[in-house]
Amino acid sequence: MNIMITGNQGYVGPVVVEALRRSRPDARLVGVDTGLFAHCLTNVAQSPEVYLDTQVVKDVRDLDVADLAGIDAVVHLAAISNDPIGNRYEGVTIDINQNAAVATAKAAKAAGASHFVFASSCSVYGTAEDGNARDETSATGPLTAYARSKVGAETELAALADDNFTVTCLRFATACGMSPRLRLDLVLNDFVAGAVAGGVITILSDGSPWRPLIHVRDMARAIDWAIDRPASAGEQALIVNAGRDDWNVQVRDLAAAVADAMPGVAVNLGPAAAPDPRSYRVSFARFRELAPDHQPLVDLSAAVAELRDGLRAWGFADAEFRASPLMRLNTVASLRDSGRLDDTLRWAPLTPAQ
Repeated sequence: MNIMITGNQGYVGPVVVEALRRSRPDARLVGVDTGLFAHCLTNVAQSPEVYLDTQVVKDVRDLDVADLAGIDAVVHLAAISNDPIGNRYEGVTIDINQNAAVATAKAAKAAGASHFVFASSCSVYGTAEDGNARDETSATGPLTAYARSKVGAETELAALADDNFTVTCLRFATACGMSPRLRLDLVLNDFVAGAVAGGVITILSDGSPWRPLIHVRDMARAIDWAIDRPASAGEQALIVNAGRDDWNVQVRDLAAAVADAMPGVAVNLGPAAAPDPRSYRVSFARFRELAPDHQPLVDLSAAVAELRDGLRAWGFADAEFRASPLMRLNTVASLRDSGRLDDTLRWAPLTPAQ
């Protein structure tokens, strides 16, 4: 089987690639990435791309049918990955997260691929003030450019599905856990980093919002299922929440769980702590029904311990990590300020050597 993974040099991609290499040793794995975060490696002895057969360095916006020739399944991870970048680059976010995703699926279908797996997000639910868990029949209410791009892509991708082209949109809970390219702009990762580096967890909201979480290795398990799922396991076009019900956690309780695992750590509210409108609980009942053998395995305590031990082994001690390249917006801003990226987040041409 020939599998293309777009956005493989991000936070989730390296974990997915390694998992697929383990579960499908005979598959041909092709990575496609523009390399924006390729240098953001985290305490690894080798490049994560060692598990690929081929690494293509190309902007996902430029993929065409020829690039997809011979590919059986596409795992589409490539995206502007969070709300801070999406808010600053709203038009680019829609172009990459929605338009390029749909164009890639069309090219894959034209090239003869049979499956397209899209990494969507539970953030599409926005605010759930009634406290009820949202399932796939619930109305969406995206509050950010990132979430709007995911809703838009889901709608257009579903329209492409037919008897020969199966589309699976996995609405993932908020990602967490160690990765060869760690991000600290994710709530659990942020809390553990603060605890390790400075002995303090700072909650930037009032702590009341609900968040569902999923470990990156469990995201890979869900993707592995979707790569060749039969249409009978859902529909030709399937949108499904991916996570586990017991990982619906209020932010303040998440902070408390991290503090419990690290005695002596303090939990503080940020100086401008206020309610965060992005608050939702999610039901993962349908995912349990459809993919019983690919359910999330990592629980909260294991995820916290892994992050704690991984950061300590790395010698992590940057109490000012929110100003570091481990926050994806900071990496983008640095590349923009140096002139390496243009205002569409494409690589700027290099000037000739003098």
